[in-house]
Amino acid sequence: MNLFTKPEPLSRAELDHLGNFLKSCKGGKAMNVEELDGFFAALIAGPEIVMPSEYSPEVFGGAVSEVCEFSSAEETDEIFGLLVRHWNTIAGALFNREVYVPLVLKDENGVAHGNDWARGFMRGMHMRHDGWAALVNDEENSGCLIPVMMLCHEHDEDSRMRPNPIAPEKREEIIVHMGVGLVGAYRYFRRAEAYERGPITPGPKLTTAKVGRNDSCACGSGQKYKKCCGRLKVN
Repeated sequence: MNLFTKPEPLSRAELDHLGNFLKSCKGGKAMNVEELDGFFAALIAGPEIVMPSEYSPEVFGGAVSEVCEFSSAEETDEIFGLLVRHWNTIAGALFNREVYVPLVLKDENGVAHGNDWARGFMRGMHMRHDGWAALVNDEENSGCLIPVMMLCHEHDEDSRMRPNPIAPEKREEIIVHMGVGLVGAYRYFRRAEAYERGPITPGPKLTTAKVGRNDSCACGSGQKYKKCCGRLKVN
């Protein structure tokens, strides 16, 4: 029996509609739906509640009244309704101890890169930087964040932050493990709550290697973890 009644996930047409609206926001700083998905995932999994009034400017690229042009009250209700449904889809999966599969867009060649999802997730972490730092600095559990950090920093201007080149098959594996890592983060911050009820199903077994601060970073950069992904750098 489900513990949280999940709404119907957004259809492809609804995701396209939401994506087109975000693209139309003034200033060009609104998130795309992939980045939005990662952002919402981090906010839901994170240590503290973040209210819509606080995170909406991140989503739309500025104050709603300044960057959004709604054609009618109905369109306003529609767009915010889509956002709420998507939020609840992610929240429902995590609450019901399921692995949420990241929504990753494909490029014109049909390749899913996952970088925008990872950047969105890191932006969500930044909203509660100090709270997330507890997980980043936890040597027993911080490994669940490494897949996100690998794709977030894949094209970093600082070459020391970049992982080794990622092969296509390796990228697919990293994207899967971002979803598993999301559950790991959610579990970490709620280990005394819902997750005492039983195992997480379905999905890959949750395993996170212990990462010492002075160990080589698992992202493959060659740097020590404390000087690489352990720095909790947020773009």
